[in-house]
Amino acid sequence: MDLYEKLLQKQEKLSLVGLGYVGMPIAVAFARKIDVIGFDLNAEKIGLYKAGVDPTNEVGDEVIRSTAVEFTADPERLREAKFHIVAVPTPVKEDHTPDLTPVEGASRILGKYLTRGSVVVFESTVYPGVTEEICVPILEKESGMKCGEDFKIGYSPERINPGDKVHRLETIIKIVSGMDEETLDMVAKVYELVVEAGVYRADSIKVAEAAKVIENSQRDINIAFMNELSIIFHKMGIDTKSVLEAAGTKWNFLQFYPGLVGGHCIGVDPYYLTYKAEKLGFHSQIILSGRRINDDMGKYVAENVVKSLIKAGALVSSAKVGILGFTFKENCPDTRNTKIIDIIRELREYGIEPIIADSTADALEAGRLYGVTLQGKEALCGLDALIVAVAHDEFRGMTKDTIDAMFRTDCGKKVLVDIKGILERKEFSVGEYLYWRL
Repeated sequence: MDLYEKLLQKQEKLSLVGLGYVGMPIAVAFARKIDVIGFDLNAEKIGLYKAGVDPTNEVGDEVIRSTAVEFTADPERLREAKFHIVAVPTPVKEDHTPDLTPVEGASRILGKYLTRGSVVVFESTVYPGVTEEICVPILEKESGMKCGEDFKIGYSPERINPGDKVHRLETIIKIVSGMDEETLDMVAKVYELVVEAGVYRADSIKVAEAAKVIENSQRDINIAFMNELSIIFHKMGIDTKSVLEAAGTKWNFLQFYPGLVGGHCIGVDPYYLTYKAEKLGFHSQIILSGRRINDDMGKYVAENVVKSLIKAGALVSSAKVGILGFTFKENCPDTRNTKIIDIIRELREYGIEPIIADSTADALEAGRLYGVTLQGKEALCGLDALIVAVAHDEFRGMTKDTIDAMFRTDCGKKVLVDIKGILERKEFSVGEYLYWRL
């Protein structure tokens, strides 16, 4: 009986190392089929899961309460599993170079408790070569075992889109890879247990690593193009969204829109690819150009808020500015690498301390990562300017009367910045409003 059959018969267990926005939904999905140990070093997070609370809001409290996942912060429990999935974040440093600390740390921990005959599959987004050239040596050193003889490795990049209730683990084709055909077959069959859309067997681990890192790089470049168009069209006095809607009537026009590019994937992954390219002597032109444009958009938005305040006759340094939304994307509590903070920092350069409201965001995380205090929507009153920064569903339903109530009654012009273009432009482009959007 091979490992796959033993998993099905619950004679062996699967472990999930890293229980964040990606790892936790994977653990929950597998627990419907096989025995799962969910491990994370964050004891506080584990405590929430055990209490039936889903801080990520990816599967919901009810699912967490009913799941069979054995949540633990004790690495000793990893000895009980034979099939391991590593799903820890891979951020970048201040200088935009890859920060492999989490994946290296996870490899060290797992290596200490790895048992003979195990299969280890990495899901973290990395540049081609990291799994075999960095993670494997760590596993070998810590375990005292030899890869290929005592244990096998694979790679299957995560494609979960946090906050997306349509494109889920089960509905997205899963890329899988293994160090040899036997491992590839094993990894494919295990993931087929939970991925209804099926799996794609990549030619090699490096191919799978490369496929993942270019997915988000492609999206990043396309959004950068839209952002550059937005800057150009504003200089021409043309509404960018209207232009894109017109162009979008052609069958092969790609549907992308301008916006702030944050989060732990799109704004990060391109730097992993360019880092590896530079190590090989190639300096990226297109990818890094796109990154520069997208990284500067927060500053660009803030500058236009200030320009609009001046047009409205407001004293910039004493202006009261409200921001609706702080997460890196809509309907998701995750604030990691949010680009809203770039707007805030630039406004502070002009002496403006904005009031930020976001009931969806993880307020504790926002405070810990950025020193930002999130308020309730009721705190947004007597404003000179309002920035609708994130397209949460709760913001999409706002009426003109609701927005009117947030502003000063004695201001000449109300500055309204609608970054995602979720409000009806024609309703706010006349009368007492100065309306601006990307």
